[in-house]
Amino acid sequence: MELFYYLVFGGLGAVVAAVEFSKTKNDRINTSAAFNSFKNNYLIVYSLMMAGDWLQGPYVYYLYTTYGYSKGEIGQLFIAGFGSSMLFGTIVGSLADKQGRKRACVTYCITYILSCITKHSPQYKILMLGRVLGGIATSLLFSAFESWLVAEHNKRGFEQQWLSITFSKAIFLGNGLVAIVSGLFGNVLVDTLALGPVAPFDAAACFLAIGMAIILSSWSENFGDPSESKDLLTQFRGAAVAIASDEKIALLGAIQSLFEGSMYTFVFLWTPALSPNDEDIPHGFIFATFMLASMLGSSLASRLMARTSTRVESYMQIVFAISSASLLLPILTNILVAPSKEKGGSISFSGCIQLLGFCTFEACVGIFWPSIMKMRSQYVPEEARSTIMNFFRIPLNIFVCVVLYNVNAFPITVMFGMCSIFLFMASILQRRLMVIADKPKTEDWAMKERDTESEPLNL
Repeated sequence: MELFYYLVFGGLGAVVAAVEFSKTKNDRINTSAAFNSFKNNYLIVYSLMMAGDWLQGPYVYYLYTTYGYSKGEIGQLFIAGFGSSMLFGTIVGSLADKQGRKRACVTYCITYILSCITKHSPQYKILMLGRVLGGIATSLLFSAFESWLVAEHNKRGFEQQWLSITFSKAIFLGNGLVAIVSGLFGNVLVDTLALGPVAPFDAAACFLAIGMAIILSSWSENFGDPSESKDLLTQFRGAAVAIASDEKIALLGAIQSLFEGSMYTFVFLWTPALSPNDEDIPHGFIFATFMLASMLGSSLASRLMARTSTRVESYMQIVFAISSASLLLPILTNILVAPSKEKGGSISFSGCIQLLGFCTFEACVGIFWPSIMKMRSQYVPEEARSTIMNFFRIPLNIFVCVVLYNVNAFPITVMFGMCSIFLFMASILQRRLMVIADKPKTEDWAMKERDTESEPLNL
């Protein structure tokens, strides 16, 4: 493996260690023993849930190819997953507000375990069912756990600022350290032990089962609005009214969709960007490097959110602008650096420059996750938190499905340019959110929701 990869990985590792060990009292928040116990319990569960997710990611496409399916058929399976997350996942995720967030988290574990089991079958219909179950599980992963955490945190009377600690640590571990370890563990199972491409899915099911046992034994139930009089349609209508009546919620949803849409598009684009001529690149090592960059971002976010003088709404404008610039690098290198026509070989000079830019983008991703969680905890009403969070994912899933369907229709530079524009738009919307953040809502969304029960909603 080329020295360049080791230098980037080692440099990022050194920076992460320096950031973590250089934290002063101003960068840390004093908390209680009760909160630390609560936080550690959640972090253990969240890490197990993310391990169950990360173990599967690198091997889904590979597993389908070993079963003999074509690129088009595999694309249909992936589209089914995102489509399921948009349709069924939104419904199931929204039930968490009424039926209970703990129950929704357990449902995530069961659904994802069943999805893992389907990977043992080479039959297309069974694999399609697995993708549908996986899409439902994804919606629950990104809504139910956060909703349970925020409600339980507030119910126990912990200080609001302490939430930022849990958010940043969850991303540092779940989207950083756990991702790296999961990638290495999956590699051991498939390559070293030669257990086959299904082995990571079996391991994921085991981690999910352990996490479910901890949830069942140590978590208490909490609800959004358990009112018996509200059916699912009324919940959706209320969530739509909340978004339409409060510009802050609408802006937050738009910002999240723009950033996550660009992020998921990046997942499909980074490999062809770094190896346009089929250069031999270490995909697993580069993935680990990206996760290390994400850890750096979450570590920086924890320092920023620990300072009462620093506002999330303010620094996220800069983060979105930097992420926008970082995804312009493939376009700039394509213009300024003469493309190589030699097939194979090692990574090119332009690929090295792009890799550094992609690491910068991943660092921005690491800052984004705990920061958007913090803003959601402030602006999204508790009564319909899971429902609204799943509403936010609808445009995201539509966007990703469209990208997947047309991934070969546009040049890669056009795709990166589109992502860069979206991220710049997110920066502008973030600026607007900061301007209106201190303005009180003119009318409580719950009152408007009650009005809609007797009047048709005009949107």
